[in-house]
Amino acid sequence: MRNMADKRDYYEVLGVSRTASAEEIKRAFRNLARRYHPDVNKSHDAEAKFKEINEAYEVLSDTNKRRTYDTYGHEAMGGAATGPSGFGGGGPGFGGLNDIFDLFVNMGGGRSAVNPNAPERGDDLRQDIEITLEEAAHGVEKTVRYQHLETCDLCTGTGAKPGTQPEVCSTCRGTGYVRHTQSNFLGTFQTTTPCSRCRGEGRVVASPCAQCGGAGRIRRVRERVLPIKPGVDSGNRLVVRGEGDAGLRGGDNGDLHVVIFVKPHEIFERRNNDIYVEATISMVTAAVGGQIAVPTLYGDEKLTIPEGTQPGATFRLRDKGMPDLNGRGKGDEIVVVKVQVPTRLSADQKHLLKQFAQSLGEHVNEAQEDKGLFGRIFGGGK
Repeated sequence: MRNMADKRDYYEVLGVSRTASAEEIKRAFRNLARRYHPDVNKSHDAEAKFKEINEAYEVLSDTNKRRTYDTYGHEAMGGAATGPSGFGGGGPGFGGLNDIFDLFVNMGGGRSAVNPNAPERGDDLRQDIEITLEEAAHGVEKTVRYQHLETCDLCTGTGAKPGTQPEVCSTCRGTGYVRHTQSNFLGTFQTTTPCSRCRGEGRVVASPCAQCGGAGRIRRVRERVLPIKPGVDSGNRLVVRGEGDAGLRGGDNGDLHVVIFVKPHEIFERRNNDIYVEATISMVTAAVGGQIAVPTLYGDEKLTIPEGTQPGATFRLRDKGMPDLNGRGKGDEIVVVKVQVPTRLSADQKHLLKQFAQSLGEHVNEAQEDKGLFGRIFGGGK
């Protein structure tokens, strides 16, 4: 038995504050009891920690005991919290042990076994497909090829050779579980584990089906043509009901989840339902204006460039973006202008540009050509 001076604070033991509610104290106790129960935790100090946890909970879960403990500490308890084995005698105040009985249920003891012969739903499957941005914009049909488990058509899913039936497992008597009784310092408990002979199925196939080997299901390759709606984006998925793995013992089939990925485009960039594209124009068109052809997902469109357009200017083509997946119209296409500066000019072109520069107030001559605006841009002169 611990000396009173050596005892840890009960709140510290449970890892809660002194203002913790009764529910918080109970939750903390359950978590710790599950972790340190000697039947689960095989460390050398697990039993001592478990006793300490239970002792703390017995006091803090009782309103009167907690009030006394908060006022006077361990000395006021006078050893009442712990009986001969450090648990408290098992009387009416022994709330901790009563509250952990359901922990043993979660560890297998006292739980009614799940019926091993009940129908079991098949697994869901995933298949990824890749489409182009144009296909995402207009919609497309895609052929999906996938593998899944189907109910064996020779034994109709029983796993047994035609003309025979699975036998009830003699070890577990068809329950799929076996019970084990063990005793410890808390008493005698029963634990339940899956039967090793039938692997929890409750049945044993003495004469397996030649086609499925007794599994009741066989793997086959299937193809399906799937319609993909306009407006889909990467990460969207189609769910094909019943095309996953076949269920067991008459259970429902799982589903096939087809996940869509849209390939990056060479010139278009998608942002939600809007499409961005760059358009390169000459410096003359930028200065005096003009009309250019702009590519869209639906063909080329004419775009009027106003005079004085600056590099990086944007123009919006309404309803030339991606369709909304839910049918709420289309996004827009945003055209970002890039101005192309010529890198090689003839002597006549340079002369004309010099005249233009002079008309703007810039003085360009042969000696200082490289210092002027167009000399800096076009690299004329030495």
